[in-house]
Amino acid sequence: KTLNADFYFAHPHASWERGLNENTNGLIRQYFPKGSDFTKITLVETRSVMDKLNNRPRKCLGMDTPNQLFFNIDPTVALAT
Repeated sequence: KTLNADFYFAHPHASWERGLNENTNGLIRQYFPKGSDFTKITLVETRSVMDKLNNRPRKCLGMDTPNQLFFNIDPTVALAT
């Protein structure tokens, strides 16, 4: 399968070219502070944080979650009767 997604390569040490990446790093740091030993973090912990971040509404996504957009889920369907 292919994704209909744009991509680009940022220059090394140019964090301003990777705003979303830097923001996501900050979100990850809420769970794993700077200096954390990633060799001691379990797969269960990693997947838990991944699920939390992928199901967190984002302003830049119109308050949808990454999972909603990636899987094309309409949250209003579950609320309809």
